[in-house]
Parts: sequence; C-alpha cells; structure tokens
Amino acid sequence: MDTHNFNTKETTDTLTTALSIAHGDPNFMQSLARGLEILQSFTPRRQRLSVSQLSQKTRISRAAVRRCLYTLSALGFVHSIDGRNYELLPRVLTLGHAYLMSTPLAKAAQNTLDHLCQTLNECCSVAILESGDALYIARASTGPSMNIDLGRGCRLPAYCCALGKILLCGLTKEALDAYLARTVFIPHTQYTITNADQLRATLEEIRRQGYVINDQQVGIGLRSVAVPMYSYSGRVVAAMSVEVHASQVTVNALKERILPALQHAAADLALIL
Repeated sequence: MDTHNFNTKETTDTLTTALSIAHGDPNFMQSLARGLEILQSFTPRRQRLSVSQLSQKTRISRAAVRRCLYTLSALGFVHSIDGRNYELLPRVLTLGHAYLMSTPLAKAAQNTLDHLCQTLNECCSVAILESGDALYIARASTGPSMNIDLGRGCRLPAYCCALGKILLCGLTKEALDAYLARTVFIPHTQYTITNADQLRATLEEIRRQGYVINDQQVGIGLRSVAVPMYSYSGRVVAAMSVEVHASQVTVNALKERILPALQHAAADLALIL
C-alpha cells in the first residue's frame, strides 16, 4: 500500500494551519516552513517527485517550490538527475537522526522490538502521536513481505491503525474533540472506520479492554494488535504493536499467542519512561 496517500492531506493542512497562525508574525519564516513541507512530501513509494507534483501535494506555488528545491539542492538535501524529478539525498537523514539517537524511548524501543521480533517472528513497531498521525520511532521487521512500507519516520493516520487508536485513547476529551473535528476519514479498505461516532465507540471499547486488534483497516491482508505504553505519571506516551499477515494469523491467535508477549514487552519498556 502506498503510504504517501495517507500523508498528503496532513502535510497540506499542517502548512495551511501554520501559515494561518503565523500570519503577521515577523518571527515566522515562511520559506523555512515551505522547505520542510516539501521534504516531508517524499515517501518510500514516491521517491522521485517533480515540481508540479510537489506543488499539488503541498499547495505551494510552482515558483516557490522551484526556489525551495534550488536551495535544498544547494544544501545537499535533494538532487535531480534529469532536471525535472527530484529525490532526497542521504544528508536529509541528519534531520531526524539526532532525535532518534538521543531519545531514550527510541533507542530502548528498538532493542525491545528486535528481541520481540525474534521471539514471535513477526513485525513489531513503536509509535508516538504527532499531528494526528502515528509516527513510527522504532520498528523491527521479519522481511519485506508485508504489503505496506513502514519504517522509522513513517506515519499512518491515527484513526485507521492500531497504534494510532491506542494513542488517541490517551488524549483528553478536548484534544480528542479537536482531532475529530479536523479529521477527514478516508476508507482505505472496506473495513476502515469512516466517521467520528464509530471511532469514539471503538476508543471506548479499547479503553475498557486495554488493547486493540486492527483487522485489515489499513490494508487488506494486514492484521495487528497494539497496547499502550505509560509514563511513570500514568500518561499514554507511546504505543507498541505487532503486525501479521491476516492469512497466516487469526484474531484468536493474536489474542492468545501474541498479545501476552506484546503486553509484557510494553510493560518492560515503560519502566524507563
């Protein structure tokens, strides 16, 4: 599944909101905001993008996109072989590397996921909530066989993925209301939640049972189970999940075999929070 479709609206809405809030603020650098939005438009499935495509995704004028790309190219963050399509260069990794390497949660989560992945022989992830998305900060994979591209730094809409639903459960009523008011529910499969009332009911059930099983709401064939990770103060600060092939692991198997191991791993990792 192409995760760039999940990010397009959030990217444009973030820029629109930021520019609206910053209107008239002499300290806000609009050009910097635009450059960062352009960098976030590249995805694993859309590694090469033209000026026209970037302009359409970000709602930034072509002229402004062209100037941003010229600057980013001069700084070594993007490159164009044919003069038309641009792609990211390795230097862009420096923007997120410092965070991932300096954050105790990200470092410890990777070690925990590596062990859990080897134990269960399934893909495992940890994410935090960021701008309405589940932002993956650690992931351990059994191989490239899953039908969706995910890795550290990838994002999925919170309303349709297991990690995101767990993270939404940690929001205050006011914060959840604000999230629901600005969210457009896109049916990525026939099983995807498509309205706010349905999501509210689902979140209430998740709070009661303490975990969520997501059955092919992100992509057909992808089934997952997720649990919350609490800080010392009792706040939900992250979520941990295990992703499996729906054709290979049943919902009952997720509950009976995988959920206990996942809960144990999440509880151990939460000790450092």
